[in-house]
Amino acid sequence: VQLVESGGGLVQPGESLRLSCVASVSRFSSDYYAIGWFRQAPGKEREGVSCISGSAAYTYYADSVKGRFTITRDNAKNTVSLQMNRLKPEDAAVYYCATYLDYGLGDHCGRGPDDYDYWGQGTQVTISS
Repeated sequence: VQLVESGGGLVQPGESLRLSCVASVSRFSSDYYAIGWFRQAPGKEREGVSCISGSAAYTYYADSVKGRFTITRDNAKNTVSLQMNRLKPEDAAVYYCATYLDYGLGDHCGRGPDDYDYWGQGTQVTISS
């Protein structure tokens, strides 16, 4: 499994960004994989931002992003997106997507880094006025 993130960049507070994570999977179809987004700022631990089950039936958002971020997936395109609105300076970090097999059960997605088996290389989100 390989994951490639894109969409990071430099924006001002209050603006929006849309991150994408494209998964290359072989053994199982993409709807068998839960996807999570994490972020890590300098000097801080990696924290969970959002996740979505393989079937997209279940989603989770950290309290810090609830109401501002939206996670969606298009299994036909093996892509999970994270729409980030009303960005704040504290949202600045390297954002990573990660995945593990959930066999399409759809009732949960992992909230911690240890739940995930495969990681992308990350995309930088910088917020500055």
